[in-house]
Amino acid sequence: MEITSPSNPKLKYVVKLRTCSAREDSGEMIVEGYRECRRALDHGYKPRAIFHCPDFYLKNENEPALVAEAARAGAEVYTCSKVCFGKIAYKERPDGLLMVGPHVSIGLKDLKLPPNALVIVTEAIEKPGNLGTILRSADAAKVAAVIVCDRTTDIHNPNVVRASTGTMFSVPIVEATSDEALAFLKARGFKILAATPHAEKLHFEVDLTGNVAIALGAEQYGLTAKWMDGAELRVRIPMLGLADSLNVSAAATILVYEAVRQRIAAGIDQVPDFVPWHGEGSHDH
Repeated sequence: MEITSPSNPKLKYVVKLRTCSAREDSGEMIVEGYRECRRALDHGYKPRAIFHCPDFYLKNENEPALVAEAARAGAEVYTCSKVCFGKIAYKERPDGLLMVGPHVSIGLKDLKLPPNALVIVTEAIEKPGNLGTILRSADAAKVAAVIVCDRTTDIHNPNVVRASTGTMFSVPIVEATSDEALAFLKARGFKILAATPHAEKLHFEVDLTGNVAIALGAEQYGLTAKWMDGAELRVRIPMLGLADSLNVSAAATILVYEAVRQRIAAGIDQVPDFVPWHGEGSHDH
């Protein structure tokens, strides 16, 4: 179907999905951008619709194949004029691809974890960009799941999808209360790690090779007493300059990659093969 009018109701619906209330009511989300759509489809995501505009394609090579793949996955295909796609695009520089589909979060009862699982827990993270960046680090570090507790930001916010660069489709995302998550982790023998500037041990002085959950708190206040009291491992990241804390997503990456280092050294994880770097800016499909 071709859309040439900016007042088309399909476009209006996509615009509404920018709001949390519309996403909650519909159970649907926006996935925009070639990389984000590509990673979603690669991990079995079933979009309900795909909107595309060839005038915005960056290379006009692989985009048609992606649209066809989305259609085979069950998506309705809408070809938009440049003006129409510009109305629904969330990105400042769109590349002509936007999918609409179901939410991706699951419940704790549906979560299946491997032995020696590494899990990230976030408590009341406020900024979508931080949550998306944590998901990106989680994917890179082969984290088994991200448990989002007592959320204050909608995990299906377009900014979460964008900051995750689509990796949110490769990592199981669970929504739960802190009480539920603590009970779940304790019942499965997880050691919970909490970072605090008041801890004696540094983050690389504790064993992170078993079932470990790295707990991360809100940007302004950190973890609540509930998580601090429940943590068997309390560590601090050494701060050698004027700043007394790190951005929560930066702290997450540091802690997760210390666990990766230890797991590779213990033979739990393997060092991946070298992959030549093309650079984020190359947009090499």
